[in-house]
Amino acid sequence: MAKKSRLIVADADILPEVFSKVLDVKRLIMCKDEKSLASACKRAGISRSAYYKYKDSVFSYEELFTRKIVNMYLLLSDSPGVLSNTLAFLHSMKANILTVNQSIPVDGVATVNISLRLIDDEDKELEKLNSIRELGGVLELRIISAE
Repeated sequence: MAKKSRLIVADADILPEVFSKVLDVKRLIMCKDEKSLASACKRAGISRSAYYKYKDSVFSYEELFTRKIVNMYLLLSDSPGVLSNTLAFLHSMKANILTVNQSIPVDGVATVNISLRLIDDEDKELEKLNSIRELGGVLELRIISAE
């Protein structure tokens, strides 16, 4: 019978230091601050074997559970700067843009699908997202999903 995973939330201060160091190594690798796993482990102060032992079991709460992914559909006019103004607006919200898919403009309009990750309070941020409608050249906005 397969072992069922059990997740718990605990303050890092009460856990063995190796767990925090595994998270440090993951961050160093993801941010490309270190070129290799060996150098990231050395910098964090743990062995590669300790990293491999815990890497699939130790996750940052903030990384996995507090950020919201939003998928949105936009209908934009085919005018210079409309898409870049929309992306600049999302940047001002500190949204992390995951994907942007734009169709070829037809009859002066283009559809754009954007997936992004929100860090702050989802309800406030979704309200801010709706104000994209007020940007020049944005003809339609639909929030497809928000997880």
